[in-house]
Amino acid sequence: MQEKENVLRIMEETKKAIAKGDIFAIKNLSNQTINTASLTQDPDNITVAVIVYSLSKILGRQDYHKLPDWEKFKIVFTSAVDGTIAGLKENNEKIVSDYLEKIRAAIDKLSGKLKIYIQDVFRKARINKASRIYEHGISMGQTAKLLGITQFELASYAGQTGIPDAPLGQTSNTKSRIKLAMDLFS
Repeated sequence: MQEKENVLRIMEETKKAIAKGDIFAIKNLSNQTINTASLTQDPDNITVAVIVYSLSKILGRQDYHKLPDWEKFKIVFTSAVDGTIAGLKENNEKIVSDYLEKIRAAIDKLSGKLKIYIQDVFRKARINKASRIYEHGISMGQTAKLLGITQFELASYAGQTGIPDAPLGQTSNTKSRIKLAMDLFS
């Protein structure tokens, strides 16, 4: 895992925000991890970004808290956040990966509507974070592959958000490039 100190900070602040019920802070923490994930294309950083963003969405839905299995899921993801923090402090990437995977495994153990809702949140979170990585200039194909989504899902979402219209996503026309080259070499 790259940028361990940053991921550790993100996870510790996520834990505090969960305790306070500060959904906005959790979402912002997820956005902070996306810059690192875009630069490094490290799967663990990407997983952290998706998990933290998903937690902000899941915790923000009060109706989920009333469904069967909610308490069980909450205990699992809280302990997984704690375990991830411990693994980062011990500099043990295997522990970190195992705890990040426990969150995904916890979803598979759920039943009924809560399982369907949370699976949907994680799928949408992967698409959302993929769009943010794509916005940072990583190719659509590479981004889709990194996040386990289809290019069609990414293109559909990016098209709705206006990401292709962002200045970073546009290239200069031929005249502008020739002028720049001429200016550089004159």
